[in-house]
Amino acid sequence: MIPPLPPACSGTLNTLTIGNGHADTLLVLLAGACDRPQDFVSAGFIDALHASARDIDLILVESDLAAVCDGSLPARLEAEVLAPARSRGYRRVLSGGISIGALTALMHADTFPAGSDGLVLLAPYPGDRTVTGEIAAAGGVGAWAGDGDYAANDERRGWRALKRLGADGQPPWLGYGSADRFASGHALMAAALPPGATCVPPGGHDWPTWLALWQHWLKQ
Repeated sequence: MIPPLPPACSGTLNTLTIGNGHADTLLVLLAGACDRPQDFVSAGFIDALHASARDIDLILVESDLAAVCDGSLPARLEAEVLAPARSRGYRRVLSGGISIGALTALMHADTFPAGSDGLVLLAPYPGDRTVTGEIAAAGGVGAWAGDGDYAANDERRGWRALKRLGADGQPPWLGYGSADRFASGHALMAAALPPGATCVPPGGHDWPTWLALWQHWLKQ
């Protein structure tokens, strides 16, 4: 039996744990920029989880913006949250997030390919127009080489992980609103994924849309 979860993982990342440690699956979700773990609660994510009767524990993580900017957040996520979680004996440990948190989950997958058993991406920040323009000009993720010696904070690391996961037959689950301000970048991502791995309801880059996506994922 998995021992009860502590209130938060060790380390300095701001986290909030939901669950008693008895679930088979743990999902680590990173918040978007300027959002905190408690915002998932306020937005209805925990109520939706309980209503779904899904047997999942959650660790909600703040996306420390200084660590995002210097590229250290994926490594900190591994050391402070995911590695300790895997040691607790969960059958599956998933990762993901919202906006910059979802991009961080992809960048973590690039640096630590075995770091989680799957990705749940809600409206990922796709990077600046230089990045998305480069990938679009190449003909999409599949045709894009993605083989550069990228710095730790280079957003292309997330796209490279997406390309690898799609080719390996382990595609992330991707959701975004049809009116999201980053929808063109999301569409580039979706084109690299198989049917059924993407959900695009009406909505923008906001909590009501992300809650709808979360509810849809919980039904999968």
